[in-house]
Amino acid sequence: HVQLVESGGGSVQAGRSLRLSCEVSGITEGTNCIGWFRQAPGKEREEVAHIYARNGRSDVADSVKGRFTVSQDNAKNSLNLQMNSLEPEDSAMYHCASGPLGTGGICHTTDYKYWGQGTQVTVS
Repeated sequence: HVQLVESGGGSVQAGRSLRLSCEVSGITEGTNCIGWFRQAPGKEREEVAHIYARNGRSDVADSVKGRFTVSQDNAKNSLNLQMNSLEPEDSAMYHCASGPLGTGGICHTTDYKYWGQGTQVTVS
């Protein structure tokens, strides 16, 4: 049974940093891809970053490249999202999710099956 629990959200001023963590339990084939998504009111959900759990390779969205980095802590079974130079446009509910590798051994946005409850990030 896969469970994901996010932490680290909060309210900060523009230009500051936050670090989100996602603790993953119940490691299975369904946790080969672990990603961070965000959704602001009235906007579509956006994939921010993901990591391939087996080899640690990561990708981040163009919208946050250069400001956000994603990493995994294998000892803690957690995925971290370091967010620097935050902007008001980054305000959203951030969720982590996990899923299996899809076609071609790729993490596909549509293949995530397990979701955490989310943590709110507000930038003013």
